[in-house]
Amino acid sequence: MKWLIAVLLVILVGLQYRLWISEGSLSHRAALQEKIEQQQAKNNRLQERNAVLALEVEALKSGLDVIEERAREQMGMIKEGETFFMIVEPERRQSKE
Repeated sequence: MKWLIAVLLVILVGLQYRLWISEGSLSHRAALQEKIEQQQAKNNRLQERNAVLALEVEALKSGLDVIEERAREQMGMIKEGETFFMIVEPERRQSKE
């Protein structure tokens, strides 16, 4: 009878160990669930970014107006016959107080 109680006690301790400490425990599962949620949020942000980029690619493929606009904004290009004016604001000095 004592050996049966000892065996049952060992089984109980083993099951408790798996439940609370080892891989697959409640805390391990909660940590994995948190990682899954973080990865899903990251994936959603990247999908939104990809959708914006896909729209931009379509716009660039569809017409020269978008290409011209990007060349003007990002590369500072101007058309032939245009005059370029650059307005430079003076630097503001920080006072020492």
